Amino acid sequence: MRAQHTRLILNLLWEHQELSRADLARRTSLSRSTVSAIVSDLLSKGLAKEAHAGVSSGGRRPIILEFQDQSSFIVGIELGATHISCVLTDLRCNGRASWSAPAPVRDEPEVALRMMAMAVRSVLEAGGVQPFQVLGVGVAVPSPVDEERPGELLPLIVPKWKDYNIATHLEESFNRPVFVDNDANLGALAELWWGAGTSAKDLAYIKVATGVGAGLIINGRIFRGSGGIAGEIGHTSIDPNGPQCICGLKGCLTTFIGTPALLERAKNKLRASGSNRLPPASIDELVNAALDGDLVSVELIHYAGDKLGVGIANLLNLLNPEMVVLGGGIARAGDLLLDGVRTTIGGLSLPESIVNTQIRTTGLNEWGIAVGAATLVLQGALDTPALFLTESREAL
Repeated sequence: MRAQHTRLILNLLWEHQELSRADLARRTSLSRSTVSAIVSDLLSKGLAKEAHAGVSSGGRRPIILEFQDQSSFIVGIELGATHISCVLTDLRCNGRASWSAPAPVRDEPEVALRMMAMAVRSVLEAGGVQPFQVLGVGVAVPSPVDEERPGELLPLIVPKWKDYNIATHLEESFNRPVFVDNDANLGALAELWWGAGTSAKDLAYIKVATGVGAGLIINGRIFRGSGGIAGEIGHTSIDPNGPQCICGLKGCLTTFIGTPALLERAKNKLRASGSNRLPPASIDELVNAALDGDLVSVELIHYAGDKLGVGIANLLNLLNPEMVVLGGGIARAGDLLLDGVRTTIGGLSLPESIVNTQIRTTGLNEWGIAVGAATLVLQGALDTPALFLTESREAL
């Protein structure tokens, strides 16, 4: 019961940032003695402080309590197929330091694990944060995640990681709690808390990168499915006679609009046109060329929007979310991408699904998924205040 009451008070104070003991008692219907005891614990742990006197309603002026966003810090890591990004945030996921570098994640797990450790140490040093101040480490991974084995990646998607456990490795390295989830799930969580989806309870976030994945939020919570496979929109077949996918299926959405597929299509179109121009080496180059009006690049972005629209149309008919948010490097194309998506879903979705769903590009920057990983830790601590209130934290 004490844990439930602590969770209630902690969440109220985090959400409102400033409240008095009387405010907390009134909002929770708890006795003043219970509120005072829990507040004393929060004060002793540095999670709150007595900030200033409030306005009197006839008696003594109340003391306003203020949640301390800088009382602990969180590390968020995005483990991409070909890069690693890492952020250090406070308890409101405001960035304090960041680090990013290309990395052979898909094919060289040992190298990736060493780089992840280096990234954590780099952001701590850059942020001026001592290791004992770290609340936890969140990791976004390019694979479905089973809640029963959260540190293990799905061998079907990333076979080289079969004998590795990210959570175990980081916990042993840093002696801090580690939270792991799929990258699209954490992109969705970041949009829900801080980005385009702050007004929505049900949303889908679709990340288009090396692969294509969807994070699903239902009633404010990530929906993972029974084995963590929910949201694998990139492995839904949009053409049963299409190309072979790494998952073993044919015609998966990823085989049409994943980064390797789009760049290969760009190379083939330039070759067929007789152009001597070098093909784009990255999605950023393709998007930049499209935004500058290059006709071949614009056509490729429209093509990606059309194929993506098929997957989204099916998603709308199945789940009817309030919002669909598109992320990944290609989302920077904005309306060039959205036009293709909207044209396609218009002919494949039920009219009621389209009317009631907003489709937009991400409201966050390139650090959004790493921030989502940090948000996973924050959400875990707000759900289970014992993570905040441990008696001591050993140094990393």
